[in-house]
Amino acid sequence: MVAASWDLVIVDESHRLGGSSEQVARYKLGAALAEAAPYLLLLSATPHQGNTDHFLRLIQLLDREAFPDEGSITRDRVRPFVIRTEKREAIDAEGKPLFKPRMTRLQAVTWQARHAAQQRLYEAVTDYVRHGYKQAMAAQQRHIGFLMILMQRLVTSSTAAVRATLSMRLEALNAPSQPVAQGASLSLFEDETDPEQWAELDGQSRADMAVQTAVETLDGLAREKSEVEMLLDLARETEAAGTDAKAEALLELIYGLQQAESDPTIKVLVFTEFVPTQRMLADYLDGRGFTIALLNGSMDLDARTQAQVAFSQDAQILISTDAGGESLNLQFCHVVVNFDMPWNPMRPDPDREQRIGRVDRIGQQHVVRATNFVLEETVEYRVRQVLEEKLTVIAKEFGVDKAADVMDSVEAEPWFDELFVKGITDPESVDQQCDAVVTQIREKVAESRQGSDLITEGTSEGQRFSAEEARQWPDHPAQFWLERTITTGLPVRGGEAVQEGDHWRIRWLDGSESARAWFDARTAEARPELEWITLEDAHARALLCGQGAKLPRCVAGQPIPRVRIAGLPETVTGVWSLWEISLSADAFNRKRFLPIFVNDNGRAFLPTARRIWDLLLTERLELVEALAPADSPHWDQSLTAATGQGEQHIQELMELHRTRLHEARERARYAFEARDQAIGRIGLPAVRAYRRRRLEQEHKERMATLNAAETSLPDLNAIMMLRVGPGFASESGAARGAS
Repeated sequence: MVAASWDLVIVDESHRLGGSSEQVARYKLGAALAEAAPYLLLLSATPHQGNTDHFLRLIQLLDREAFPDEGSITRDRVRPFVIRTEKREAIDAEGKPLFKPRMTRLQAVTWQARHAAQQRLYEAVTDYVRHGYKQAMAAQQRHIGFLMILMQRLVTSSTAAVRATLSMRLEALNAPSQPVAQGASLSLFEDETDPEQWAELDGQSRADMAVQTAVETLDGLAREKSEVEMLLDLARETEAAGTDAKAEALLELIYGLQQAESDPTIKVLVFTEFVPTQRMLADYLDGRGFTIALLNGSMDLDARTQAQVAFSQDAQILISTDAGGESLNLQFCHVVVNFDMPWNPMRPDPDREQRIGRVDRIGQQHVVRATNFVLEETVEYRVRQVLEEKLTVIAKEFGVDKAADVMDSVEAEPWFDELFVKGITDPESVDQQCDAVVTQIREKVAESRQGSDLITEGTSEGQRFSAEEARQWPDHPAQFWLERTITTGLPVRGGEAVQEGDHWRIRWLDGSESARAWFDARTAEARPELEWITLEDAHARALLCGQGAKLPRCVAGQPIPRVRIAGLPETVTGVWSLWEISLSADAFNRKRFLPIFVNDNGRAFLPTARRIWDLLLTERLELVEALAPADSPHWDQSLTAATGQGEQHIQELMELHRTRLHEARERARYAFEARDQAIGRIGLPAVRAYRRRRLEQEHKERMATLNAAETSLPDLNAIMMLRVGPGFASESGAARGAS
């Protein structure tokens, strides 16, 4: 992967790359990619979490020379490397908020008399968890403790979820290979020193792993088998009773939304952690006349795409697990129901992008509604009620929208797991335990906020898009150019592009097909079932950048084509050319493109040149004939005009180059001084002298490279030349003679 010659590497959730040291595998991968690609873009909502050492490793991926040590982490030095974009400040081309408001609420589901069996099951599982967790911790069986935590989460999800897991657990306990009486145990993940691996798993994956954990003694095995068999019988009885309190509440919610919005076909996105709960809900809602689509982590890309298309068309309800819901664009739906939620209220919180972000996207036309279900009269409800109230206070105290804005949720995961477990094992201490966790969060948020201020102050002003700038992006001609290139270029190179109604059917050069393709961004937003082709599409890039696809350089004496351009008056005649002004030196690569138009009288007109360029991008182009060079003056005249009109671009590139070299020298000097001071603290004279000699040699070579780069000058090359309108008499005659 590192050797793939990437032009640009983009890393989402990039704060994870920082790791705990430079030896962490993720950091090593990030460092390798940073070295292998000329451009690196790191995306993160929480780049600085109060840990300067962590932030230093992260920003060193961008420029290790500029940040040699922690002392270099200052606001002035960081500012050029960071752009902070607040989602709520984003605007559209009319200056209106780009994202619709959100309405979120916690809905407590009350046990009714008909739910007595389900309530008894909950109480029995809670009692099993309470005693099992205490015993596991006393015996230092951490893996069994994890299993207990999951059982509690499963029973609050649905009877189907806990019944399926109990059944798998019993099979594992009855397996002949079950190790006992030897002190053996199965780890939940291979590297127990990296709890992030466990924290990032979805609920179903955790359950599948945890049920396979071993019991270490024969007595423990017999006791757990007896308890699991009893709970499994109770779960089966509860399922047979046919009542699920939260499923009934979901049905009532959907009916209420249909009535409130006067829309019997309203679409609802339902999230659950567990596949058995997903299946139960699908059967329950399907039996009541709703059309259902399902998404979970076991589905391949084609199945996921089909489910998304089904939801955009006929299906009224999409039921998804967290793993299934990643990377979905569902802005045609505005209702999200979290049927169950992980215990970390900062992870898939209704204001987090993990779940609600599937619908709270650009193009959403309605106020987003999010409802979070939780069973009343449960430990989970009491803990969440107290905790979310206190987290809201913290957010207001520090002036942030939510604590997760400045703090990584994975880091807080063990705190919340521990809090809920203590709430189960000692329910009387809920308030006290919540206060202890909130104190930890407040301290961490304070540290993170201080680091966040380092990268936010002075970065947002001047980097915000104005409405006028925003208006330019939807109308940028790049997509029109891409459409023309693909639809006209594919057929002559062995592919096919056929317009069928409101979309294109495209057969690519490798034989694959895009049956319903489109190029316009506005159409793609309104029609998610269409495949939106952009410059990032692999097939498009292969066509544009593959062998033989790049535009050739033009040279003197080369024949040029005569063309007719739709929308250009017949009176406009002359030679249009496109020139590339480039400067490359010591990783500095900048280009400018300059259109030139010289009329038949030898006069250059820049506005006409730009107009022709726009028309070439957006209008039809007709090739009339190829003109032989003969004695035409087009090359010398165009070169003279490009040299004159390109002088400003050349000066700008030179000024940018000199500025970059100055900054590079300053970074090199700063890095040399910081490293020299560090070497001075080495106790062994021989080692100190060796390191200093090596540092001085490296610095000397670096400065020599920068000095050599200062002599570089821009290049001026023609990459396209066209004769617009009637050809010169001598050229036309030569062309006819040649034919």
